Amino acid sequence: MKAFEKTIVVQTDDLDDLNHVNNVRYVQWIQDISKEHWQHLTSEELQERVIWVVLNHNITYKNAAALGDVILLKTYIENSKGAISTRVVDMYNASTDALLVHSETTWCLLNPKTLKPIRISEEIRSIFADVTRNSS
Repeated sequence: MKAFEKTIVVQTDDLDDLNHVNNVRYVQWIQDISKEHWQHLTSEELQERVIWVVLNHNITYKNAAALGDVILLKTYIENSKGAISTRVVDMYNASTDALLVHSETTWCLLNPKTLKPIRISEEIRSIFADVTRNSS
């Protein structure tokens, strides 16, 4: 499966008291790349018709990152059913390829007016299916 990717360079503001990237920052990056992936693949019109909300973050911290490290983030949709989608975000040290963070986030698709869950349409499924087919 082809992943959406971006890199980040660790800045001073990203660090905690141990001079490692703060766990809260990793959560922010997970949400940021998820949103960027969605916006990259979808039209503004579709983005106005539906919204995603987080139900659950499951994050495993494997290795620490420090000031100046270049982090490669990769994300893809692992599966979807009904109104629920599971997105994986992995973060690697771009120099060593060491896995820093593995996360699986459960997202729920909502109607933006009623804030009620709605089924993931074939239109949305096909957007991510096309990404999968193009990766072979």
